[in-house]
Amino acid sequence: MNAHTSVKNSQTILFSAGESSGDQHAANMFLELKKHQPDLKGFGMGSAKMAQAGIDIRYDSAGIAVIGVVEVLKHYGEIRRALKLMQQLVLTERPDLLVCVDYKEFNLKLARFAKQHGIKVLFYVSPQVWAWRPGRVKTYGKAIDMMAVIFPFETAYYDAENVPVRYVGHPSVDKVHANYSRAENCLRFDLNEHKAIIGLLPGSRANEIKRLLPVMLMAAEQLQTELTDVQFILPQADSITDNLLNEYLSTSACNITVIKNQPYEVMQCCDVIMTTSGTATLEVALMTIPMVITYKLATITYWLGRCLVNTPFIGLPNIVLGKLAIKELIQHDATPEHIVIEIKRILQDKSYADTMRADLLLVKEQLGQGGGSINIANLALEMLELVKD
Repeated sequence: MNAHTSVKNSQTILFSAGESSGDQHAANMFLELKKHQPDLKGFGMGSAKMAQAGIDIRYDSAGIAVIGVVEVLKHYGEIRRALKLMQQLVLTERPDLLVCVDYKEFNLKLARFAKQHGIKVLFYVSPQVWAWRPGRVKTYGKAIDMMAVIFPFETAYYDAENVPVRYVGHPSVDKVHANYSRAENCLRFDLNEHKAIIGLLPGSRANEIKRLLPVMLMAAEQLQTELTDVQFILPQADSITDNLLNEYLSTSACNITVIKNQPYEVMQCCDVIMTTSGTATLEVALMTIPMVITYKLATITYWLGRCLVNTPFIGLPNIVLGKLAIKELIQHDATPEHIVIEIKRILQDKSYADTMRADLLLVKEQLGQGGGSINIANLALEMLELVKD
């Protein structure tokens, strides 16, 4: 992709991102697009990161970033309103391209609607068809013009059904790095680098905080009692309010350092991290920090998942490696006691921790060189016919 054709009228992209990670991916993609086409206009549904990148936010998705059957039902009215608004934008604004980022079921409905009305659709971040309902490949194939996948093994599922697919690389590979050394970060965050530092990553959704932070805090209190000289640090996701966090931290017996907007600097300080399942696990893996993965869902969502999901693991590093390299504490296993046992083992058993670090380096290798945001931007330019090979 080198010669860019000139375009008379500025073209428009409608973005649809419903969660914190999608908001970040769309923002990075748009910043890359603007380097090639400064007059390109972006608008749609997203949150703070997309707004900072210059995308005109018509619906703030912060309130509908939920996961699980029960949570979706609770927010059904609001999610439906958001979908109606986005469908209206398809009709009134007639964008040149719709970019759906993750947020699967919502974006499938929106993609289907846009396709029916003659709008090109690029879907970025595939549903986990390798984990459950592989038949969805055909369903998505009918609703989109191109699927951009972020794991190399995903292309085979779409190729098998003749659905246009492109592996663009995982967007986290480029952005996950610290700008300072561990010693510098410990100094910046007022931590003692010679004492064990334990990270708490309770998630970027309000319902994850409510379910997992109390468990993590109880584990931290127990660790503080059983181990001398431990320190705790928590990187606050920008989708989580101070009030929500303080609701739990204010009653904790632990002194926890909370840092905003510097997740990778925080991770780099840590000897071990207790993290919720999701993109965060991959980010911790890319920083090669030993971890324990925890997750809790509403009971009905969990049991439905057990029936539908066809993968032995839920942690992305384990899925990439095809083996249980990182301990997963799911639902009733996600207890303070179990977290404490695993954290202590990582801190006290050097060979166990070293083996985990070696496995995490393999995850890094599997995910390749990066360039995800550039690749997805180039793919969008191709679809807009603003670029020639």
